[in-house]
Amino acid sequence: MLALLFKNFIRSKGTKIGLLFLLCIGFISLLIGKQFQEKQQNNIQEAAIYQKEHIARNAAFHKDEIGLLLYYIKFSLVNKTLPINSLAIGQRDVNPSIQSVTIRGLEAQKYDAELNNPNNLLSGNIDFSFVLIYLFPLLIIAFSYNIISEEKESGTWKIVATQSQNTFIYILKLFYIRILSLIALLSILLFASVLWLHIPLNQSFFVFYGLGILYILFWFAVCFFIVSLQKHSNFNAVILLTIWLFLIIILPAGINTYIVNKYKVPEALEVTLKQRNAYHEKWDTSKSETMEKFYQHYPQFRKYKLDENKEFEWLWYYAMQQMGDDESAVQSRELESKLEQRNLASQTIAMFIPTLHTQIQLNETAKSDLGNQLLFLKETKLFHEKIRLYFYPKIFEEMPVNKENWEKFKVETFTDPTEAGFLKAFLPLLLFNLLLIGFGWRNFRTLI
Repeated sequence: MLALLFKNFIRSKGTKIGLLFLLCIGFISLLIGKQFQEKQQNNIQEAAIYQKEHIARNAAFHKDEIGLLLYYIKFSLVNKTLPINSLAIGQRDVNPSIQSVTIRGLEAQKYDAELNNPNNLLSGNIDFSFVLIYLFPLLIIAFSYNIISEEKESGTWKIVATQSQNTFIYILKLFYIRILSLIALLSILLFASVLWLHIPLNQSFFVFYGLGILYILFWFAVCFFIVSLQKHSNFNAVILLTIWLFLIIILPAGINTYIVNKYKVPEALEVTLKQRNAYHEKWDTSKSETMEKFYQHYPQFRKYKLDENKEFEWLWYYAMQQMGDDESAVQSRELESKLEQRNLASQTIAMFIPTLHTQIQLNETAKSDLGNQLLFLKETKLFHEKIRLYFYPKIFEEMPVNKENWEKFKVETFTDPTEAGFLKAFLPLLLFNLLLIGFGWRNFRTLI
């Protein structure tokens, strides 16, 4: 019986076209992921080469003053891009994965990003997560909306009912065949990505794979429930497409609007301008006042004093830069806090919306979510502070440029320490699946 049902299902031209179309789109998404991966790798290699040449060139040109040299030199920190990131690009196409900073004011540099075509950013990337979230459900709906109604409308359902010992088991077999087909398609694409994109078979991959399976099962559970109402095919199709539109587009857009308005974030430009204005104001402020604030921030540097006979000193200049960061710290913390609140709110709300939960968890597993970007910004701040504390004494003591081993400064890498968790990722989807299957089973028990 099962083999016959499978032959009947796969023989349909619509089935073949649908599966082939999704397979082709899936491979296109992997190609886009491959291009993104190569771009990231090239950027990292170029950053390493550029930093080495940049430091060597400036060290050769500015031989006399280490303070002047460090005004120009940039040091790079890379946000490690995992191979699985190719499947869910997330915010990595908007937020930079490389931060190159000088030891001057951080807030004026922290939110620098690559120049991108706004139209490309608006349309986004057709990565694998897009195919899974948006296109797989459409094929599931096309395969499942008329499982019973078509036979009832053609008048063959009574024959099926009399020939089958248990019509409910028969219905389950119809769903089973379709579920296996879509999971097989998902498996082909994901294991092709393992070979092509060099994704390791680690916990992150299996969380991603498990999310994909549970997401497919969720949409089959939705179809199972709607089919259990035993309405006409047209009714089923309209309702299922309405649910798809609501869960995929309308509800996420509404939630995003709510979160944006509830947690209003000050513009990063505002923080940058505050830092720059605070720094520029120090040119007209008493040097002693600026230095006292600097010593309060770094008491270990109080031993370094200004020479009143000199009109300009690097000690005073970098103290002004530090004060620019200090005086914009309130806005910076507010921005960071609001972004964290947004991230937490979206994760909490998404637990009750399977489509949104899946998208967020896929990005989190691939380390391309907002949480990863916030951790990277915090690491950038620590990285910048480490460089400052290393070079400040050398600047204040006017150490000769040639006394420093400039070749030892390599591009550093930040690795996100958070791990993909099975329970957090799977539980909401599992509960929704069981709930829908339970209601559908109850309807079938009542109506069949």
